Amino acid sequence: MEAPLPLAGLNVLVVDDDDDSRFYVTTVLETDGANVVAVASAAAALEALMTLQPEVLVCDIAMPEEDGYTLIRKVRSLKPDQGGGIPAIALTAYGDTEDRIRALEAGFQTHVAKPVDPNELVAIVVKSVTKCENY
Repeated sequence: MEAPLPLAGLNVLVVDDDDDSRFYVTTVLETDGANVVAVASAAAALEALMTLQPEVLVCDIAMPEEDGYTLIRKVRSLKPDQGGGIPAIALTAYGDTEDRIRALEAGFQTHVAKPVDPNELVAIVVKSVTKCENY
């Protein structure tokens, strides 16, 4: 009997304006069992968050119109039953210490620099959800 996939049944919202990055993250997470909805903008992410109520958010920072910092601030202003408390991972090309601090201060729980190893990404998602369940 095979062990269950680490993300089996987990609903994940992926936000990234870059088609290739969105495809990569979606493929990695789905391969490990997640149900992924991927969108290309902050506006689409807010809409999806309200209707789908995913269990974790994986979000790029550098996006046109509204960046990931703006998106997470809007998410954190929502009531918990609207998704305001969702565990959120900033997945970004901006990988220095200042960027990490800024992401955490904005409301992300975790900051991950691109490119990210597939196994590391899965482990980070599992850890984010597990931490949230323990509160």
